[in-house]
Amino acid sequence: MPFTIADIAAALGIRAEGDTSLMVSAVAEPAQAGKDDLALAMKPEFAEQLSQGQARAAMLWDGADWQAMGLSAALMAPRPRYAMSGLSAMMDTGAGYAPGVHETALVDPTAKIAEGVSVGPFAVIGAGVEIGAGSIIGAQVFIGQGTTLGQGALLHPGVKIGHGVTIGDRFIAHFGATVGADGFSFVTPEPSAAEKVRETLGDQTGATAQSYARIHSLGGVVIGDDVELGANSCIDRGTVRATRIGNGCKFDNLAQVGHNVVIGNDCLICAQVGIAGSSRIGNNVVLGGQTGVSDNLFIGDNVITGGATKVLSNVPSGRVMLGYPAMKMDTQLEIYKQLRRLPRLLTDVARLKKAVSKTDPSD
Repeated sequence: MPFTIADIAAALGIRAEGDTSLMVSAVAEPAQAGKDDLALAMKPEFAEQLSQGQARAAMLWDGADWQAMGLSAALMAPRPRYAMSGLSAMMDTGAGYAPGVHETALVDPTAKIAEGVSVGPFAVIGAGVEIGAGSIIGAQVFIGQGTTLGQGALLHPGVKIGHGVTIGDRFIAHFGATVGADGFSFVTPEPSAAEKVRETLGDQTGATAQSYARIHSLGGVVIGDDVELGANSCIDRGTVRATRIGNGCKFDNLAQVGHNVVIGNDCLICAQVGIAGSSRIGNNVVLGGQTGVSDNLFIGDNVITGGATKVLSNVPSGRVMLGYPAMKMDTQLEIYKQLRRLPRLLTDVARLKKAVSKTDPSD
C-alpha cells in the first residue's frame, strides 16, 4: 500500500486506461471517495455519484466513458464485481493478529504447531492437535484434542473446534463459530408424540409423555479446503460416521448443519439456514437465507432455494425452489398470484349468489 493503477490492473488481469502511474491507497464508494481513493463505480447508477466525491480513478465496467466522468485513470473490468474479489484482497490490511504464541495461550505439549502460526491470548489448544503453517488462531479460540487444522487457517476470536475434527487448508471461521458439537439426537423408550405425528400426519394416537435419552455423537466432522464459516454458525459432529463438508463451501452467519449431514463442493449456505440430520446436499447448491431442510433428504446438484424455503422432500438436480412446502419457483409464484386474487374472486362469487337468490323462481 499504496498501489498504482498499473499494479492493480496487472494483479487482477484487467485493463487500465489513463494515468496508470496514479497511486491509490484505499477503495470507497463514489460519493465518499477522496483524491487518494479508488472509487467503486461498477454500474452506471454508481458512476453518476462520482461528481459528489473527489476520486481521480475508479473501477468501471468495460466500455465506460471514463474521460467524460472527469477521471484521470480507470480500471476496466469485464465483470467488475468479480474483479472486486481480488481488489478487496489487495486492500485488506487484516485484523492485526500478532505473530507467535501469546504468553497466556495454553498449548498442550503434544500439539504440533507448524511454522508461522499465530496463537492469540487465552487460546486453548488440546492434546495431539496439529495446526498447519501460516495459520492464525485468534484470542480465546478452543481446539479440542486430536483435531487437525490445515495450512493458512484463520480462526477469529471465540471460535470453538471440538475434538477429533479434520479441517483442510485455508479454512476461515468467524467470531463464535462452532465445529464439532454433539448432534441433537434424543430418543424415548417408546415411540414419542413427535414420532406418532410424523407417521399419522397429525394424530398422536395415544402417545404418552416420556423422558428423552441422549444418543452420544461418536463421529467427527471432516471439512475440505477453502471453506468459510460465518459468525455463530454451527456444524455438529456425526452420530457414528462423520459429518462432511466439501471443498469451497461458504456459510453465512447463524447457519446450522446437523449430525451426519453431507454437503458437496462449492455450496453457498446463506444466513439462518438449518439442515437437519442425515440430509445430503449435492455440489454447487445455493440455500437462500432461512431455508430449512428436513432430515434424511437429498438435494441434487445445482439446486437453488429462495429465502425462507422449507424443503420437506427430495429435490432433483437443477431445480429452483421456493415456498413452504418447497415447490418449483415458477409454480410457487403462480400459486401466490392466484392467492392474491382470492378476495376479488370471493367478492364476485358472493355477488353472483346474491343475484341468483333474487331471481324470480317463475322465470
